[in-house]
Amino acid sequence: MKTSVLSTATLLAALAVAGCATPPAQVLDGMEPMAINAALERGRFELNCPTAEAALLSRELAQPAIETVRFSGPQRGVFTVGISGCGQRKTYQTICPEGGSGCFSADTLGNIR
Repeated sequence: MKTSVLSTATLLAALAVAGCATPPAQVLDGMEPMAINAALERGRFELNCPTAEAALLSRELAQPAIETVRFSGPQRGVFTVGISGCGQRKTYQTICPEGGSGCFSADTLGNIR
């Protein structure tokens, strides 16, 4: 009987926590403007084109690289952003940690020559 009560309490606690989790699409929606802006700023600088424009090509929510019982890293939004302008174009991968204050934009392998 004691085990049954404990199992029920554990199940209810897990459901309560899961119910508070933010859906992945909502998390990505919150990060998207920062991700696009980070890629756009870098692209405008590298292309030397202040009128360059950005287009979101893809996005996904990456799970933490490390997850243990005691520690879990942040989820990360991974965005692929295309920048075009002044007769040039480049693609950037932009990574935004959940709950972070900024994003990091990096070249994709297609840009490396």
